[in-house]
Amino acid sequence: MEAEGKAPATLAKLRWFRDLLDPQIGDMPIGGVSPHDLLLALKAIECRGHHETAIRTRGFAGRIFRYAIATLRAEHNHAEVLRGALLVPKVTHRAAILDPRHIGELLRAIDRYAGREETRIALQLAPHVFLRPGELRTAEWNDIDFEEAVWTIPAARTKMRRPHAVPLSKQALALLTRLRAIGNQGRFLFPALHNWQQPICENNLNNALRRLGYEGDEMTAHGFRAMASTLLNESGLWQADAIERAMAHCDPDPVRAAYNRASYWDERVRMAQWWSDHLDGLREIGNVIHVDFCRRRLAKPPSGQDY
Repeated sequence: MEAEGKAPATLAKLRWFRDLLDPQIGDMPIGGVSPHDLLLALKAIECRGHHETAIRTRGFAGRIFRYAIATLRAEHNHAEVLRGALLVPKVTHRAAILDPRHIGELLRAIDRYAGREETRIALQLAPHVFLRPGELRTAEWNDIDFEEAVWTIPAARTKMRRPHAVPLSKQALALLTRLRAIGNQGRFLFPALHNWQQPICENNLNNALRRLGYEGDEMTAHGFRAMASTLLNESGLWQADAIERAMAHCDPDPVRAAYNRASYWDERVRMAQWWSDHLDGLREIGNVIHVDFCRRRLAKPPSGQDY
């Protein structure tokens, strides 16, 4: 899997799945593992209350069995036989604040955050750029084109393994300029406190929200994406496909996906500035702010990027 160019975080997760199976079946040859053996291993995970982990571990086991079959080490995919044998957990959505009045309160609270300045700027940036928390916390300075006002996430650091370009509003650029002025060493926008060669940990932003008084069932770092998606769709001003592209959601139809990447950049540039102005309005007076789209420079994304 390393040869496939998987991200280090993905490889670490796959090793974790392997380690979960090791106590029960790790010493057995793959061809000697029966469906019952695999079921017992998965049930041991499930009995600890980790239902989603058990299901994902079954999926990992399926990949191992498929490779074993292809290399003549096994004859059957026992993970496939166990489809439906595990409890399916109730889907829970990440908490997000969607009421405009409460969004304004959240933004003001973030501005008053008394912790590390880099963490405050990360929280201030999150509503503007629609990035997944992992993409935000591992961002590098080489990703930012200040002149063209474009933030490009390399494929290796995106969930969908496609490069993703983000148009930057004036407000986002101002925050990035403030962040750069701190003068931290290294390539990361948000280096860890005691090791500038590593990014902040994955719980950093959620912990900061907890410090501000927002519990996990009220707001999460991932909730900024839901906030933007919901309010942009409710505004009625933007095409749904443009919003989906801004969220880096991939269309399953490859022809349609290619068209969408090429067609919505200018609209996304206007939308990014409108959204940032709208957030300013919610923060200050709770009103929607409309902008003059004609004045916004329509930056062009880097060629070959997933706009």
